[in-house]
Amino acid sequence: MTHALRPLPAQLPAQLPAQRAQDLPPFHVMELLARAQALQAQGRDIIHMEVGEPDFPTAAPIIESAQRFLAGGRVDYTPAAGLPALREAIAQHYADKFGITVSPSRILITAGASGALMLAHAVLTNPGDAWLLPDPGYPCNRQFVRAFSGLPVSLPVDAASNFQPTAATVDAAWTPQTRGLMVASPANPTGTLIAQDELARIHTSLQQRGGTLIVDEIYQGLVYEQAPQTALSLPGADDMFIVNSFSKYFGMTGWRLGWLVAPERYTRDLEKLAQHYTICAPTPAQHAALAAFQPDTTTILEARRAEFAERRKVLLAGLNELGFKVPATPQGAFYVWADVSGICEDSAQLAHRLLEEAGVATTPGIDFVESDGKRWLRLAYTTDVARIREALERMRNGRLS
Repeated sequence: MTHALRPLPAQLPAQLPAQRAQDLPPFHVMELLARAQALQAQGRDIIHMEVGEPDFPTAAPIIESAQRFLAGGRVDYTPAAGLPALREAIAQHYADKFGITVSPSRILITAGASGALMLAHAVLTNPGDAWLLPDPGYPCNRQFVRAFSGLPVSLPVDAASNFQPTAATVDAAWTPQTRGLMVASPANPTGTLIAQDELARIHTSLQQRGGTLIVDEIYQGLVYEQAPQTALSLPGADDMFIVNSFSKYFGMTGWRLGWLVAPERYTRDLEKLAQHYTICAPTPAQHAALAAFQPDTTTILEARRAEFAERRKVLLAGLNELGFKVPATPQGAFYVWADVSGICEDSAQLAHRLLEEAGVATTPGIDFVESDGKRWLRLAYTTDVARIREALERMRNGRLS
């Protein structure tokens, strides 16, 4: 017996994007950047204080290392876990800078810190797992959790705790569905640090609950008035996931290179995931980064850190004069998290007005905080002191009302 096929409809229904894409909010800072660039194309002078990207060129020794590699003419895949020599160089960096031993086998080279965060959640997150995320915090973290059918749970933090979680707040928010906690030190957007003793208490609490701690240290080298630290220095840190990057301190944003330090028992599965997701991180970038830890490169980068410190000082003083409130002094990164509630009711409107009328590009808080984003504005001191002074002057000239 034969069955006749049903005729196809004249027009099939249009296929919609997956629900995760439809539900995804825009990253407002990138939309503001696009508008700022459009204004520049029209001949406007725009002072960029919106994007978290150092304004310095890539350090010459790093460029030269890439040029030497490219001159050989062979740009092949590296192993999925990364160039062995670079993994060893990072391990040596931890030994030289922090006096700790990290096996190169625990280090995976990734396509930026974003690649490291993606791999961490790919290996850790099962559908329905909840992750505690400080609020305010880096907005993309929520999307990394959602990408693997996890549940991002906002953990409100405020100036009383330096905009960082405490062991007490983590304990209060923990549920049977909680898989772990993500923190950043220094943090985006606040620039604040978690004290090592508090991080140790948080870590102990998570260990007792069988949870996992992911620590974002991508701004690690950019701290002021104190020495950089790493969570890997804490007792029992071999069960943490540590994310770092060549983007911020090392000034290699467009090279798209980061790394993940993972517990040894996860490294084989992480390598398999990397094989399927990205094959490997960009090969020229990996060879370039071999020069990132050389003494001549460090001299350049430390001079830039001193310049960032001066910019921070100028911007904080200027914002204070203009009536902005900065309830927690940023100790690292290159951001100021300012309360603008005494100036306006909506920081997004203020950001657009500053851009359109004053030519100063900033980022509204709605990118970073779910509860009261209209109250906050992030300003990045990723432009030189003269331009920061000019931006403050433009704001002073009636652009805040």
